Amino acid sequence: MSTEQFLQQAIATTVAALYGQQAAESPLQIQTTRKEFKGDYTLVAFPLLRASRKGPEQTCTEIGEHLAANCPQVAEFNVVKGFLNITLAPSYWAGILTEMANTPDFGFAQAAPTDAPTVIEFSSPNTNKPLHLGHIRNNLLGESISRITEKSGKRVIRVNLVNDRGIHICKSMVAWQRYGNGETPQSTGKKGDHLVGDYYVKFDQHYKTEIQELISQGKTEDEAKAQAPIMLEAQETLRRWEAKDAATIDLWRTMNGWVLDGFDATYRAMDIKFDKTYFESNTYLLGKSVVQQGLADGVFYRRDDGSVWIDLTSEGLDEKLLLRADGTSVYMTQDIGTAIERQRELQFAHHIYVVGNEQEYHFQVLKLVMKRLGYAWSDQLYHLSYGMVNLPEGKMKSREGTVVDADDLIEEMVSTAAQMAQELGKVDANNPEANAQVSRMVGMGALKYFILKVNPKSGMTFNPKESIDFNGNTGPFIQYTHARICSVLERAHAQGLHTNSQLPEHCPIADKELELIQLLHRFPETVQQAAQNHNPALVANYAYDLAKEYNQFYHDHSILKETNASIQQLRLVLSEQVGLVIRRALWLLGIEAPEKM
Repeated sequence: MSTEQFLQQAIATTVAALYGQQAAESPLQIQTTRKEFKGDYTLVAFPLLRASRKGPEQTCTEIGEHLAANCPQVAEFNVVKGFLNITLAPSYWAGILTEMANTPDFGFAQAAPTDAPTVIEFSSPNTNKPLHLGHIRNNLLGESISRITEKSGKRVIRVNLVNDRGIHICKSMVAWQRYGNGETPQSTGKKGDHLVGDYYVKFDQHYKTEIQELISQGKTEDEAKAQAPIMLEAQETLRRWEAKDAATIDLWRTMNGWVLDGFDATYRAMDIKFDKTYFESNTYLLGKSVVQQGLADGVFYRRDDGSVWIDLTSEGLDEKLLLRADGTSVYMTQDIGTAIERQRELQFAHHIYVVGNEQEYHFQVLKLVMKRLGYAWSDQLYHLSYGMVNLPEGKMKSREGTVVDADDLIEEMVSTAAQMAQELGKVDANNPEANAQVSRMVGMGALKYFILKVNPKSGMTFNPKESIDFNGNTGPFIQYTHARICSVLERAHAQGLHTNSQLPEHCPIADKELELIQLLHRFPETVQQAAQNHNPALVANYAYDLAKEYNQFYHDHSILKETNASIQQLRLVLSEQVGLVIRRALWLLGIEAPEKM
């Protein structure tokens, strides 16, 4: 039973005893006491005034006095206008700590295998370039939201939709055909996604040159963009691909294979796994057939040029293209087909798309299109819109080659962690393999925490130097706290001291220990709130608060040198539980918790 449930019952019994009012007739509003007031939980008395027929302060006083006299778990109370602030007894919190220690995976809920799943789509890269910093935020958010949702008690299926067709992919293909001289990842020693990305940048460079040449011949800028030979070649390549031209398909498969191999290596470095991967090349045709049926049913309409549209002006939007005049599909076409395929296959209860906020309009339209097509489950589609990641130097642009490459950033973070460990004298000269493993944990922990501690809806600036600081609100600080606790427990065991989940009775509990127990007690609530709000930042900042409070406790109170055996036992159990909850919170963020640093 949670503390809120316990108080609900105790106060309901009190209200019934004092006023003859059953709890069902008087809803109880109980909330955590605000920091500026003394107390653990606060009862809002105003809904009870009809039952008490008295003023708010008198009602609060009567309820508080009855609780204090009849409920040993209530230590004291105070009244502030219509609010009753309740302080629970230290013995109650000692019992809570014992309960935590006896609860496997405290804070985590378990889904039933038969529950309808929550599908979470993230990553969704294009096979024309390597993953970059923006993709890192997407992947880290998607994986963390998946873990949080899973541990809130829901069954989760992680899916990736690889955008492996379309004009962008054709641009890289055309540039490689023109300028590649047959080079491959094997012949160059370069990751396949990086090699193909180089040709995407090269396409843009030559495209701009051709535009300028056409403008110098008297064309307008719009005419030049439309008539540039390299762009016409890319458009023709897309038409040949959709017509299943054998040579075009063969080159497409080869270059996509290079990129997908590169993606897999980057996913492994980030500890990202998917339960199922969809490919746009397999789903876009279903979308086209659905659009054609919607056209026949009068849901969509055809313009004079042959293109197919939907009119959403009655919903406050505009008209949206679903099929181009030449019959080729757009992203919306593919997403329509993919959503239908997933619902048929997975029978999801909810579907979350982790996609940047520049696509908010797209997902508004998708939901309305599915509703117009008569799919009742369109209300189960949710767009987790997140802000863009910038660098201190400004915005990134893929086609201009000014992005921060994900692989380079990961390598830099791990290298920086190793360098800092060397400078701080935190390396084991006899165990280079362990040093490398810790550097990887710390470097990746710094990157993941810095990204995830920010509310997804907010844009952010990523600063690698700030992220890897061992002080302040950073991943390494929290990881170091976990390692410190592991060291305390290891030394305790070496001295023959062992944690016992059953605390001694009547053990005195200091204020800082109470604060830590109460903070631990909030972990399950934090996981649930993070799941409901699709916000890993709630878990990240909770982990920081817990680590910060523990370090203050560690500074103020002796553990291994404590002479009172009961107090020492309390502090060891408390340390162990803090370490476990930090480890679980970091896991929800996809971060490993080193035992030594």
